[in-house]
Amino acid sequence: MVDISSSIVEEARKNDVKFIVKLSAMGADLKPGFTGGQLHRQAEAIIEESKIPYTFLRPNAFMQNFVNRSSQTIKNQNAFYFPAGDAKISFVDVRDVAAVAVDVLTKNGSQHMNRVYDITGPEALSHNQVAEILTEDTGRRISYIDISEEDARKGMKKMGIGDWFIQNAMELYNIYRAGYASETTNVVEQITGRKSISFTQFAKDYVQDFK
Repeated sequence: MVDISSSIVEEARKNDVKFIVKLSAMGADLKPGFTGGQLHRQAEAIIEESKIPYTFLRPNAFMQNFVNRSSQTIKNQNAFYFPAGDAKISFVDVRDVAAVAVDVLTKNGSQHMNRVYDITGPEALSHNQVAEILTEDTGRRISYIDISEEDARKGMKKMGIGDWFIQNAMELYNIYRAGYASETTNVVEQITGRKSISFTQFAKDYVQDFK
């Protein structure tokens, strides 16, 4: 990521780019943090050093990850599995992240220059609370299974996921269990003028993916 970011920023300088909006990650500046966040922070630093005005968008965990990563087990086993304990996370809908990015890029960009925005949903939820919402919308009892880190590693390995991604995921779940992902912000409303999408609304919109 660092080499790619350096190349992109160099091309931006050569072509007199006036403004960079980078999609980063909430917790990118945490120490020690997690590997993925550290890489995002290194890329942010490259942009800062370029002196090109920027905005960093740092969203929390995506609601849509439940579709991408858990929809099959939810449909086939009425359950989803994570080593998250009872951690609360302010999941954000990717549609809100996109809406913020569009407004930053197209409306009053000057007020967003050299700003960093943590983007979250309206509330922090545990995975058990997520299961309750999915239960209500699917009409089936959906359960959250809190698995051990060892079982999570074995499961991802069996799926063919690489060691780097597995290690980053485990570091990220450590961050979640420590409570660092529970903060909520009003960035979506502040920038777009409307409230952020709740997990309840997300579940209604994507219910067919879980049936």
